[in-house]
Amino acid sequence: MLEISKSIKTLDDSDISDNLFHYDYNTKHLLSLIKKGVDEEDPSYMSSFRSFEGEVFENFIYEKLLRYAEQNDDIENFILKGYHQKRFKSHPNTLSISEKQQIVYRTKSREISEFDAMMITKDKELYFVEMTLVKSVMKLRKRLRKKKALLEIIFPDYEVKALIILNNGATGTKQFPSYCKVWFTEEFSAQNVLDYIQNPHAKKLKPMDIIKSEKMLEAHKLKLHPFRYYNTMTWITKTLRSHKKHILDMHFLMNYKIQRYHNLYNKFYIGYMSIEESAELLNLNIDDYQPQQRVVVAIEKKHSDEIVLTYYIQKTRKNLFLYSFDDDGVLSKEKKDPYGITVTEVYHINKVMNDSYVLNMYDIKKIKKLLKDKTT
Repeated sequence: MLEISKSIKTLDDSDISDNLFHYDYNTKHLLSLIKKGVDEEDPSYMSSFRSFEGEVFENFIYEKLLRYAEQNDDIENFILKGYHQKRFKSHPNTLSISEKQQIVYRTKSREISEFDAMMITKDKELYFVEMTLVKSVMKLRKRLRKKKALLEIIFPDYEVKALIILNNGATGTKQFPSYCKVWFTEEFSAQNVLDYIQNPHAKKLKPMDIIKSEKMLEAHKLKLHPFRYYNTMTWITKTLRSHKKHILDMHFLMNYKIQRYHNLYNKFYIGYMSIEESAELLNLNIDDYQPQQRVVVAIEKKHSDEIVLTYYIQKTRKNLFLYSFDDDGVLSKEKKDPYGITVTEVYHINKVMNDSYVLNMYDIKKIKKLLKDKTT
């Protein structure tokens, strides 16, 4: 088990030279607020500075982890990113480095997951690292499941774990799953980096200190198990609906390997309804839609592991709305990110589903009962 070093715990910067100042930071908005004389206690300033400080913290911890990995005999490989490696173009269906110099896994058109850092131990444990300054880790916990599922799919020979690095005072950490190792550091400040950005001529930087070790590995050189995002999604949709007697193949759905995919995708698409059939359920005005408009039905896995029905209406290629019900049965409507992967998923699955995938309200009631019986 990896244990935090005193150097990381105390945020000792004596071994990272001036590396922190060589990174590019997104400070355009923050610097504009400073130029306008916005007070540091103003919410807009605090939000912008906190975002910048999170960037600096991630880079600081990454630099520290590089040196930690080099010196730790239990660590076999550490994945390079940023100016520590040479390739900055992300490639489909593999781990690679994005234009933002982050470790990512992507399909042909969309990033599926991003990783702050990654390392492999001699015991065949693959750790993905999350570092953040937020005090409440609720949103972070929700992201972990998807990232772990992806890594288990593409690296089946490793035991996937997470290393979470937080500042002292973070709350909610006892709710992390058992595969998480949590490190706490002292309070972090990025004021010195901001001072340098505002006045770069006040400090002459030392050259970048690059760690050279056989342990250091570029992301694209990690051998992974082939995984085709949309092909797998299509296979799951078809298999779920292929049972001869039941509207859904629940045995297939609840198989642990398929539930791993459910953790990654979050939702499986199972069919579609007509506007007329779904108008009352979703409070739709049918005059606002073309007669052939589909309402795509999905089974979504909540963070609590409950599986519920959700509904998608894609009026144009980039214009997608999600309809869902809360625990009290209250309907909500949400416009999805036009550049997010859900838009591409729904567009893809709509082309796959023929007339055999049509659902009516009687089918919806049966599916709700099947999901409730299986997950309660």
